[in-house]
Amino acid sequence: MPALRDCRIVFMGTPAFAVATLAKLVQEGCNVVAVVTAPDKPAGRGMQLSQSAVKTYAIEHNLPVFQPIKLKDPEFLSSLSALQADLHVVVAFRMLPEVVWNMPPMGTLNLHGSLLPAYRGAAPINWAIINGEKQTGVTTFKLKQEIDTGDVLLQEIIPIRLDESAGELHDEMMLIGANLMHKTLVGYCGHHLNPLPQDAMSIMHGDIPIAPKLTTDRARINWQSSVHEIYNLIRGLSPYPTAFTSLEGKMLKIAKATYDDENATIAPGNFDTDGKSYLRFRALNGWINILELQLEGKKKMDVLSFLRGYRFV
Repeated sequence: MPALRDCRIVFMGTPAFAVATLAKLVQEGCNVVAVVTAPDKPAGRGMQLSQSAVKTYAIEHNLPVFQPIKLKDPEFLSSLSALQADLHVVVAFRMLPEVVWNMPPMGTLNLHGSLLPAYRGAAPINWAIINGEKQTGVTTFKLKQEIDTGDVLLQEIIPIRLDESAGELHDEMMLIGANLMHKTLVGYCGHHLNPLPQDAMSIMHGDIPIAPKLTTDRARINWQSSVHEIYNLIRGLSPYPTAFTSLEGKMLKIAKATYDDENATIAPGNFDTDGKSYLRFRALNGWINILELQLEGKKKMDVLSFLRGYRFV
């Protein structure tokens, strides 16, 4: 097994979350021989082709870029093999076929936004907040066929603030994860890490929360829920895809809110406002006080700006 400075690494990732790790590896002098990312996609009003954040960084730093449409494409696999990588590093990329993750002699390492085996799946940051967790973390592990089930290398715990949104936790985790992956590579290439099977970890003896892909139905607010459940849903889906309800027949996305336990006779789901300074919705056991919102067809804004321009029926 080569030392880290000699290890030929192919990096695979797409969004800004992955750029932090790629940048850390480049800054630390790791031998990143190529980058694999998603194909360019039409975006914006003009539907012009837009490249991924990882591709943008790679081009700026003169790294070869591969953008296969299909990861089993023979031409791509031939090009990937020709790189003679010792190791693949994956952050926020699509599911890899075995022919890709099993290609390098040192295997493929992945960074996941939870303390595995908890919150396996596509949306670990969101679900940790939706479920009201007080802490989460990042995990580096070796890929195998079943998603997010490989042997764990390193983990780092991250506290979740009571008012923290998924977007804020994402940005914090992005930097912590980048440092953890570099630390993992140092240990892994230096023979200082012993991969730990997930089924040997203590959490496996209890219920393991999962993190499936978020759906539109899950983003719809159920006002029969407690204020704590609704508040966590709003935080966990902010800034995207955003929890929503309806206001006078139009979709209303709620990006930020507070809550209180004030009693009232009004039924859950009804709203209350003075038309000037506050807008709140009744939950099962209290009020959700809206701070930032986006009405269907309008831009996101704070509640005071919204109330200045909106006329209730």
